[in-house]
Amino acid sequence: MNNTNSHTIDTYLQYLCNAYLYYPVKRYDIRGNELLRIGQKYYFADIGLRHTLISRRNADRGRVLENIVYLELLRRGYQVFVGMAGGGEVDFVCIRNRDIEYYQVSESVIHPDTLTPELTPLNAIRNHYPKYLLTLDNQPPVDYDGIHRLYAIDWLLKEK
Repeated sequence: MNNTNSHTIDTYLQYLCNAYLYYPVKRYDIRGNELLRIGQKYYFADIGLRHTLISRRNADRGRVLENIVYLELLRRGYQVFVGMAGGGEVDFVCIRNRDIEYYQVSESVIHPDTLTPELTPLNAIRNHYPKYLLTLDNQPPVDYDGIHRLYAIDWLLKEK
């Protein structure tokens, strides 16, 4: 059995990021308005590479969608962070100029057991910047007390 330590894993992740295969995304404490030093997330630079490595059809469509949204936010010129609020994770805290937007991404929130956990971290944010929930539920936009649920495909095709 191979006992790989965390330093070795960090080194390999850094190599993959230096080769532009992954993007590291730092965590951001929304209440404290500061970057956290631990717990980065990583997103594939190329979804096709992810598919090749994982090779299961329709596997984890929610994570693939999250990765696609991350890449689109970068393309739109945002600085992107993973947010921490109220003990939960906000998929993306996006900053451009002095504007901030918050995003949660989920394959589907039709079932109430899925909707509530997606809304909870956004509801914990007490400022008035825009908050979005992007899903693959092809339904008209809905507003949950200031959180705008949008069809992810329409959002991706809309130029900001």
